[in-house]
Amino acid sequence: QVQLVESGGGLVQPGDSLRLSCGASGRIISSYFMGWFRQAPGKEREFVAAISWSTSTAIYADSLKGRFTISRDNAKNTGYLQMSSLKPEDTAVYYCATDRIVRPTNPLEYRYWGQGTQVTVSS
Repeated sequence: QVQLVESGGGLVQPGDSLRLSCGASGRIISSYFMGWFRQAPGKEREFVAAISWSTSTAIYADSLKGRFTISRDNAKNTGYLQMSSLKPEDTAVYYCATDRIVRPTNPLEYRYWGQGTQVTVSS
């Protein structure tokens, strides 16, 4: 079993930066991906970014490239999502997930999810 805990969310102003953390415990397989997804009120869960635990391979949603950076620290079993130039439309609950998957952008392929952390971008 794998457990994930997100942290780092909060209320920020447009243009601010924020770094989310995802601490993982349990059996982490080197071939697993870590993914970040977000869900705004009334909207479906959408892909943000994903990275392999074993390589530098990273995937981003096209609309977020250049503003968001995904990374991981394998020694700490922790993943990160660095968010810059935040916009009101980035407001959502952000979730991290992990699993051995074929398509990292597909939330249906992840078995293990954190509880989510709220990010609110507002002036």
